Amino acid sequence: MSALEPGLPSFSVVARALRTTTDRLAGEIRAPSDVPPDWSRFEWQMARAAATMQGCAGLLAAADHWRGADEWREFLAGQYGQIAAIQDNARQLLGRIDEVTRLAGIPCVALKGSALLALGLLARGTRSMGDVDLLVRPTDTDAIGAALHMLGYRRGHWSRRHLTYYPPAAGRSLVIGEHRDNPLRIEVHPHISEELPLSQVDITSTIWPADAPPGINRYASLAALMRHNLLHAAGNIRARVLRLIQLHDIAGLARLLGPTDWRELLDRHGEADSAWWLYPPLAFTQRYLPGAIPAKALDAARAACPLPLRWCTDRQGLYDVSWSNLRIAALPGIEWARTPLEAARFARSRVLPAKVALQEIVDGASNQPGLLSVPWYQISHFRRILRWIRSRPPRVHTLIQVRAAAGLGSPCLNRDG
Repeated sequence: MSALEPGLPSFSVVARALRTTTDRLAGEIRAPSDVPPDWSRFEWQMARAAATMQGCAGLLAAADHWRGADEWREFLAGQYGQIAAIQDNARQLLGRIDEVTRLAGIPCVALKGSALLALGLLARGTRSMGDVDLLVRPTDTDAIGAALHMLGYRRGHWSRRHLTYYPPAAGRSLVIGEHRDNPLRIEVHPHISEELPLSQVDITSTIWPADAPPGINRYASLAALMRHNLLHAAGNIRARVLRLIQLHDIAGLARLLGPTDWRELLDRHGEADSAWWLYPPLAFTQRYLPGAIPAKALDAARAACPLPLRWCTDRQGLYDVSWSNLRIAALPGIEWARTPLEAARFARSRVLPAKVALQEIVDGASNQPGLLSVPWYQISHFRRILRWIRSRPPRVHTLIQVRAAAGLGSPCLNRDG
């Protein structure tokens, strides 16, 4: 078997190590054990890569379990301290954003990790943030840009989902895992939706609180916050970029929901066909954090889920649908298509993507210098297809983390907040 690239074992060896370590670390989050795994040095290195990609190094550092290899202990202890500092940075940034948006008369909603931080659900040192996400009304996108400029942030690139703002001197510390010197980006969303895989699921109207005043607002309800976390996780499951920390977020939030909240989540004001996508993220959360999701809620979501999607969900593991998966999938998440026509359209979009989709790839890679160290995004889409057919090219983000953990290079990647 040929090496994946100089300094690394073969594709199969690396993939197996990532699967093994991802499964074991997920098990340690669920139920910490007393006996450390009997891993080789390379497997311990892949455990660092897996912990980074799953966002769970802080949780592992806080867990009462085996100590592991020296490098592993040092890695976890360092990550715990770095994540605590990042959380402090996020609180300070959110306070500054609240101040400038109040002065500018702009209402916004702090999304996902920022909302969980405000609720006290993120224990110190356990859950990092790569960015601050804000929901604003479409008519306020220009105004909030001017407000963020007052904080020193510069406008970056548009995607179909958000506009990214970067702080001054937005370089990133070249280390594996989290680092307090990595500046927090701000992502401004005019709407909240996901393509599953092509059909738009838009929940923007459920997030805004009534009569939102200028400044940072909370979600309209706990059910709205849970719906957004579940939709984001669903989109990541579909794209094979789920992170274990997302399931932990959902489990922590689930403890706050009462029967009325679950009814609001599962039956959005009586709208038909509004809950079909909820089962996969709820099922993964229950599987990896047992007892987190009420049985009645899980059963209701399962009943609303299309049979092919339900069948796949029950047979997939965290490795299969997460960043740990080394393989580039040809049609990631085609099981989310609800009709043969949508499946065909999705397949066509993968072979012949729209210009805007290709431009997003170029823009995203240009703003993450680490991605350019692997010759993938610089080549044409046609050549990427040929390489996929003829060989097994690894996913760029995953390979970069593997390289860094093995001491062959350093990542410089943005992570989700």
